[in-house]
Amino acid sequence: MPPTATLSPPAGPWRTEFSATMKLAWPLAAANLLQMLVHAVDVIFVARLGEQELAASSLAIALFGLILWGLSGLTGAVAPLIAAELGRRRHAVREVRRSVRMGLWLAVLVGALGMIACLGGERLMLLTGQDPKIAAMSGDFLQIIIWAMIPMVLSNVLRIFVSALDRPIFATMIIASAIGVSVLANWVLVFGNLGAPALGLEGSALASVFTSLFILAAYVAAIGWDRRLRRYRILGNWWRTEWGRMKDIIRIGTPIMFTIFAEAGLFSGAAFLMGRIGPSELAGHTIALQVAALAFQIPFGIGQAATIRVGYHFGAGDTAAIARAGWIALAIAVAFSMVTASIMLFAPLTVLSIYVDVNAAGNSAMVGFAVQYLLLAAIFQLVDAVQAVSAGNLRGLQDTRVPMVIAVFSYWAAGFSISIWLGLNSPLAGVGVWIGLAAGLLVAAILLTWRWAQRGRFGLV
Repeated sequence: MPPTATLSPPAGPWRTEFSATMKLAWPLAAANLLQMLVHAVDVIFVARLGEQELAASSLAIALFGLILWGLSGLTGAVAPLIAAELGRRRHAVREVRRSVRMGLWLAVLVGALGMIACLGGERLMLLTGQDPKIAAMSGDFLQIIIWAMIPMVLSNVLRIFVSALDRPIFATMIIASAIGVSVLANWVLVFGNLGAPALGLEGSALASVFTSLFILAAYVAAIGWDRRLRRYRILGNWWRTEWGRMKDIIRIGTPIMFTIFAEAGLFSGAAFLMGRIGPSELAGHTIALQVAALAFQIPFGIGQAATIRVGYHFGAGDTAAIARAGWIALAIAVAFSMVTASIMLFAPLTVLSIYVDVNAAGNSAMVGFAVQYLLLAAIFQLVDAVQAVSAGNLRGLQDTRVPMVIAVFSYWAAGFSISIWLGLNSPLAGVGVWIGLAAGLLVAAILLTWRWAQRGRFGLV
């Protein structure tokens, strides 16, 4: 008899789904973290130019980044469509190619609109009361960095394609390589090394353009090199229009874009409230929010993976697998968030020392406020993870309109109103603003998770 007793039993469906989710999620989370480092490189180089240059670039990046993030959400609707097509397994190559092709078309079209919107950045900054000199410098910066808009949105579509086709590690490797490109480009262009002219602030913007082109070229090269990805011929017949598919992407993606604007607006509004409370509070808020944003990249990556895994089973019509994929992603995100929340709770000064000298006398007020805000950030790490993954689960079901309404209500009717009330009309001040942020995320987490749990009742599966 064959030695069957030595054979391992087949993995159960929950274990299999857990492995598949982790395999997809960790490279996406790593790529998100590395993308933040690419931005950090720009900040490090610009900060050496002076406070005015740093302020100008910060304002420009705030506008550019918000538009880019929103457009990436719009074109990100390609993810659930591709996943569903792969789940159905009917003419998957042709259908995936159509979705990617129209996603790339849309990326070019909306990227051009985003460039036009950024050209009004200087006027917008003047309207919001910014210093005219800073606004002018920021406007000059935007006129250069806008050329990175289309490559970045195109790269987002290609990142979704490689991830959905089980190659998420490509995204990690490409962004990791982009850090080196960004460092070199900034070193050469900002300070005029290797015989190049010293372009200062404009050099940093140009470095961002070169880095974005490198990322786009790297995705194209990786897709052409990999046998499985190459067979989809995503650039084949690129001139053919599929207006029905374009309509599907816009239908699913537009609510995602407005959801992103709603969430980003909440945190931008919180910064303005902090500015009214005091400069030390604003500085502490900025640092604490940077820490929270860095930690959020892990559940954000898990949410991206959840969209693909749930979307795959949605296309296959497997309701039991849909449930497994969604609940496993939520459990993983909560587990990771408990770790990051514990670090913020029990070692806040260690975390803050990454950004500032916590022992410097001049930083004492800022650090004191940042520690207070980190304690609240630790609490909303958990609810932020839950809302991010629940939203990702629903996107996998191609459900985005109601989640958009939930987001607007949660972040603005609940979150921002509490931030204003407690921040400006109570002794809590900055702590009150953060309580509002946590409240908005909590309401979103409850409502989105409830909708996910009741997906059958709402006819989503």
